Amino acid sequence: MEDSQTTSASIRDAEFTHVNEQGRARMVDVGDKPVTSRVARAAAKVLMAPSTLELVRTGGTRKGDVLAVAQVAGIMAAKRTWEIIPMCHQIPLSGVDINFALEDDGIAIEATARCKGETGVEMEALTAASAAALTIYDMCKSHQRDMEITAVRLMEKTGGHSGHFVRGE
Repeated sequence: MEDSQTTSASIRDAEFTHVNEQGRARMVDVGDKPVTSRVARAAAKVLMAPSTLELVRTGGTRKGDVLAVAQVAGIMAAKRTWEIIPMCHQIPLSGVDINFALEDDGIAIEATARCKGETGVEMEALTAASAAALTIYDMCKSHQRDMEITAVRLMEKTGGHSGHFVRGE
């Protein structure tokens, strides 16, 4: 078993940007990074029974328009990502959009976040997709408790030092 000094040294040696000299969490200083346009797309899926999907499609759920509420929840969540993910910076988002696709086995979600800033918007896009999925679950749970939220992932990001990323699927 490693002692805490060895573990801290291992973490520092791995060059994690959110770890200080003592191996403890820190918020990265992005103040000297250039301001660039940044965009991130994230996805998620809510798997559900065809009968539950039909209720969403027809507006027949007990709680109202599921996708309208999920869209607002995703946007609100993106705007507050910095409050729930400890090392995220507060980012002045210039846009957030959520799209839904009703598929045979559930609802696919795609969230896009945009900003001009010193750090990326991947976490905002991922948070938006996750919150939209959680909201769909919440609004449909009285009809089906065994829905699954799955496939939460970053699809694409542009801008910043690390450049363009596109998930290969």
